[in-house]
Amino acid sequence: MPRIAVVPGSYDPVTLGHLDVISRAARIFDEVHVLVVHNPDKNAFLPAPDRQLLIERSLEEARVEGQFTVATWSMGLLVDYCQQVGADVLVKGIRSQIDLAYETPMSIVNRDLAGIETLFLLPNPENAHVSSSLVRQVAELGGDVSPYVPRAVATFLQRK
Repeated sequence: MPRIAVVPGSYDPVTLGHLDVISRAARIFDEVHVLVVHNPDKNAFLPAPDRQLLIERSLEEARVEGQFTVATWSMGLLVDYCQQVGADVLVKGIRSQIDLAYETPMSIVNRDLAGIETLFLLPNPENAHVSSSLVRQVAELGGDVSPYVPRAVATFLQRK
């Protein structure tokens, strides 16, 4: 039976830190679902279909090996998606203690609701400071985001 993991996030936009976590998850699991989720607490910078496309292009561009599905999810619980695709693990990147404090209660609830475990992966040090929020702010102010995002994302944002 294949081991399936879901790597959820807003990916608004996808960063090199995200790609790092996704590629490491692909080395651990047989199949990885990269799931663009709607966060009701955030106003999206990019529409979900653009984020999905940029993830697909970025994985291809970086030649990340593995079996991937890139999808979007905006209705229902994250554990519902996991159960639909047969995943029993969520993979989350943790940059700081703040991320850990935010993610821990959700991981406990996901385990309580559906037996879905959460695997936390720490970032490579060169990506520890990178967030989608930071990238959006730099992009909106006309700065160069290329050190923080895949080439496909940098090109897309330059055209936007």
